[in-house]
Amino acid sequence: MVADAPSTAVERTAIKKVSVRLVPFVALMFFVNYLDRTAVSFAEPNGMGEDLALTAAQFGFASGIFFLGYIVLEVPSNMALHRYGARRWLARIMVTWGIVSLLFTWVSNSEQLYTLRFLLGVAEAGFFPGAILFLSQWVPARHRTKILGLFYLAQPLTTVLGAPLAGWLIGHHGLFGLEGWRVMFLFVSLPAILLGVVAWFYLIDKPADAKWLTPAERDWLTNELAAENAQKTGHEGKHAKGDLRAALSSGRVWVLALVYFGFVYGLYALAFFLPTIIDGFQEQYDTTFSVMDKAWITAIPYLPAAIVLFFWTRHATRHGTRTWHVAGPAVVGGLSIPLALSMGSPAATVAVITVTACSIFAALPVFWSVPSRFLTGAAAAAGIALINTMGNVAGFASSYVTGWLKDWTGTYYAPLYLVGFFMLLSAVLMIWLSARGHTAEPAAGTEQQQMETVR
Repeated sequence: MVADAPSTAVERTAIKKVSVRLVPFVALMFFVNYLDRTAVSFAEPNGMGEDLALTAAQFGFASGIFFLGYIVLEVPSNMALHRYGARRWLARIMVTWGIVSLLFTWVSNSEQLYTLRFLLGVAEAGFFPGAILFLSQWVPARHRTKILGLFYLAQPLTTVLGAPLAGWLIGHHGLFGLEGWRVMFLFVSLPAILLGVVAWFYLIDKPADAKWLTPAERDWLTNELAAENAQKTGHEGKHAKGDLRAALSSGRVWVLALVYFGFVYGLYALAFFLPTIIDGFQEQYDTTFSVMDKAWITAIPYLPAAIVLFFWTRHATRHGTRTWHVAGPAVVGGLSIPLALSMGSPAATVAVITVTACSIFAALPVFWSVPSRFLTGAAAAAGIALINTMGNVAGFASSYVTGWLKDWTGTYYAPLYLVGFFMLLSAVLMIWLSARGHTAEPAAGTEQQQMETVR
């Protein structure tokens, strides 16, 4: 066991202030972001699918086409964030996606649904990697896993809180003369617009400009980050363009992108189809659920996932991030998810899905601490965006392929086995990177130890 790195009073107070001042707000932005992009999963089994006459494949395509729009502008959006600053760019993204999300209230056919989902991806492009990049620019590497873990809590909590909220809104059928699922779209889109306006005034691009830090805290953060960045690909200087090309041509970046593909494939297969799978329990097990029953059941796997995420990232921060912090959950998730539909009851099925959800959410924030350990500046913006682009490819593939396989085979068995395969592939690739000494995983300890590669 490796002891914690000694910290000064200035370090402790600086990290605490960043954790309290920035992380909750950016996590709230992520909460609204994830709720908006997955709102269709709550709408489809609660009236939208019937009203728009959607097959499983059509719903999968509508869910997935979001990611095509995101992919088109992913890297350019993150480069714009690097150029214009996170405050302006993240605020612009939120207001734009809020307006597009609002238009779902009046969608009337599958073609309009496809168009709006594509435009939503275009509007949101760059938000997630931009948020990761923004937070990574505020804390040194040894604190990054913890900070990203706190940020990532927003994703499972979106379903824990968002599913019952969506169910409650859908229950207001007839409000303003709208179907329940349209009422939900109306009210979940407005927070994005409001938060975007607030973000313009609230966020700050770098520690040197933070008036809520003391001069000593600003100096410590600025010096620590500058010292780290000087050792990474993409350090700003006369070779920045060359480092940017190096980041985009880096085999390590591309393999990490494939690792991320496997996790995101599983994440969105669950996010978009779990409510529909739960709705299918009624016929499969001859039972009946109300809208709120289905919402609460959908939320069940995500509360344990949030708890596991919190303690897993704390362990990685305290003892040093290791390959098994990413590969271990991938193995557990890959082996568990194919078993889900082989269970004999709704409770057993949800229990197995809970194990998979815990695995995915435990690994993701730890994974995102890896790229920022060897990339900075323009290279970090491009490298992180490239990795997230592969995740968006997975989001489209998992959504469309899951629906297509369901229509083709009549069950969700084949789609869930495919999820298991991709998660196991992520584990294999992560172990392979570590064996070649390419994961740049720092142990907790001295700064020199933190920059060493764990082999």
